Amino acid sequence: MADTSVRNGARPLARPASGRAPDPAARALCVAVIGLGAMGLPMARRLASALPVSVFDVDRARRALAAGTGVVGAGSITPAETPADAVRTADVAVLAVRDQTQADEALFGPDGVTTTMRPGAVVLFTSTVGPDVVRAAAARLAEHDLLIVDAPVSGGPARAGDGDLLIVAGAGEAALALARPVLDLLASTLTVVGPNPGDGQALKAINQLLAGVHIAAAAEAVALARGLGLDPRTVIDSLSRGAAGSFMLSDRGPRMVQAYEEEGAEVRSRLDIFVKDMGIVTGIAGAAHVPVPLAAAAEQLYLMGERAGLAAQDDSSIVTVLSPLQTSKESR
Repeated sequence: MADTSVRNGARPLARPASGRAPDPAARALCVAVIGLGAMGLPMARRLASALPVSVFDVDRARRALAAGTGVVGAGSITPAETPADAVRTADVAVLAVRDQTQADEALFGPDGVTTTMRPGAVVLFTSTVGPDVVRAAAARLAEHDLLIVDAPVSGGPARAGDGDLLIVAGAGEAALALARPVLDLLASTLTVVGPNPGDGQALKAINQLLAGVHIAAAAEAVALARGLGLDPRTVIDSLSRGAAGSFMLSDRGPRMVQAYEEEGAEVRSRLDIFVKDMGIVTGIAGAAHVPVPLAAAAEQLYLMGERAGLAAQDDSSIVTVLSPLQTSKESR
């Protein structure tokens, strides 16, 4: 049975059964955040409001940005030169990288987490990389006597900074107990899916299936509205209030309109994230022999957007693939 709970604020920490992890009653929990991108940086800021946090990113400017945030609270942010330095005294390492390649380098590279992190500590895997990647990482971490919590996150940067993320977790009791205060600071909704690494990734893939398809459907609606000569703003506002509405239509729809304006849409979630995530969805669905025709179609749309040079643009810019910037009523 999955344990679904809503958490607000850190809770007392239970010591893992192994007995090797440091006693949190004796001192503050120490946290490292590896990866300071769109999600990692606000998560680091959130955690530093209550806990001492060390941070690492391959981009020195991101490390400096994190150290200069001026957070208010009991914690602090200290930049490190390598992942190994960041986790040297950490009880929990929050991994917030883009993909498997970055994860493997951060964890198992020559200056990786496994070279210095103390036995019994835990890696909190917040990236979306797929079940097999996390299971393989868990096996390699176990060789170093390190625990893992598979905890991919959803919600976006603003909610990350507010501790309002949706987190789905797969982990054993010992790892979950050690990571719980960190999870409670980051999540307003925490769902413990099962006891095994990979369980969280599986549920996150289903989440991304729905999210990716909904964005693609919203893009088709906006493109059709534009092709019929309707004001997309009016269409989005009207449909968002009825049965055809969805979070993605309400959230991405206005940014799809912005995609046609001179400054373009604000980049909140890069399009190439959905290239990666929909690839995960179709890959694991194929392995399970489950047909996902809508997800497969959406994946092709994101690939078209990537090929069109939109990889680093907001994912809402996918609408311009269906209805190009220069499309007009006169050109039809």
